Amino acid sequence: MSINTSAAGTSASANGAVLVLARLLISVMYIFAGFGKLTDIAGTAGWFGSIGLPAPTIVAVLVGLLELVGGLAILVGFKTRIAAVALAVFTIAATLIAHTNLADQIQLLMFMKNLAVTGGLLVLASFGAGALSVDARRG
Repeated sequence: MSINTSAAGTSASANGAVLVLARLLISVMYIFAGFGKLTDIAGTAGWFGSIGLPAPTIVAVLVGLLELVGGLAILVGFKTRIAAVALAVFTIAATLIAHTNLADQIQLLMFMKNLAVTGGLLVLASFGAGALSVDARRG
């Protein structure tokens, strides 16, 4: 009796492709948001100041860098667990700072979306980036 190893290989390959897609879908939001903040520091700082954040220009730069660099790390699967935890903590903090007016349907939607994205980030933090990643190549 022989064991069919091709099914196991196909399953692992499919899982790797699914993880790449998951990383792409999660990371694109952060990459675009970070790029947007960094290319409009004044506008971002103005909004941050209007919601009461201290040192809004510094915070805008730091948040923009976290989103852009963290998103790129997730995308390519580099230090994925660390990036996912950092973005998960950031996303919960941002949600509690900027999306707590749950009587407003848009804010409620943003709140729920952020919880779902945080869930995805925690899955990545728990299981890693998968075989098709920089992390896997680094061993």
